[in-house]
Amino acid sequence: MREDMRRIAIYGKGGIGKSTTTQNLTASLSTMDKHILQIGCDPKADSTRMLMGGKRQRTVLDTLREVGAENVKLEDVMQTGFGGIKCVEAGGPEPGVGCAGRGIITAINLLEENGAYTDDLDFVFYDVLGDVVCGGFAMPMRQGKAKEIYLVASGELMALYAANNIAKAITKFAERGGIRLGGVICNSRNVEKEQELLEAFSNAIGTHLVHFIPRDQIVQRAEINRKTVVEYDPESNQAKEYFKLAKNIIENDDFTIPTPIEYEELEKLMIHYGVME
Repeated sequence: MREDMRRIAIYGKGGIGKSTTTQNLTASLSTMDKHILQIGCDPKADSTRMLMGGKRQRTVLDTLREVGAENVKLEDVMQTGFGGIKCVEAGGPEPGVGCAGRGIITAINLLEENGAYTDDLDFVFYDVLGDVVCGGFAMPMRQGKAKEIYLVASGELMALYAANNIAKAITKFAERGGIRLGGVICNSRNVEKEQELLEAFSNAIGTHLVHFIPRDQIVQRAEINRKTVVEYDPESNQAKEYFKLAKNIIENDDFTIPTPIEYEELEKLMIHYGVME
């Protein structure tokens, strides 16, 4: 594995638009001649769908159940999507059985054993569910598979609560795994004073706001057409925002061990910016 390969995990509350943001980010990077492997680490297995033209690819765990570990080939679980992005979905267990987080461990081990992390890669992205940072979901940071962590959030209490919880996990694993927080990405929900709130929250936990992505209906239109915004309308204002995000990620050199805040302090921030009374 190349020493200068950027290994990035994107965490965020379920439903915050984390996978949409990640796919548009990697699509933007691919237009800049960057070689990318994107690994979906959410049991819903929807991290790469827009990169694959709406196709839900077979997950690592489904493939293992069908053919057995000894018969799995890399091409069975890794497909090429928009911009040459290599796409993998870890998947999850059968409903009601097992731990969803273990799928991440299994998938990453299989990819490593089968040579997925090739020397031509500039970036590896892990798109990870961030509501609950259990052992499996924390695996990319706990074992140092990812070195940079970015938090997708909005100006809503539960989105910031989840981001703060993930910051706690980063702090826990920072010294052992060498991981660092790269910053917060705001996927706007049109909350009043949202950008100011996210900047204040980022500062409070010892990091910075990497980019503020405005809300735009073109995101839904692109997804109806089974594409990222970057592919659907690369000249649109929203696509330009994703290109700015990609540029900010490339140029980012502000990596920190975060200082997560107490819930009461988070509530005070929300009240100060008029989100809560």
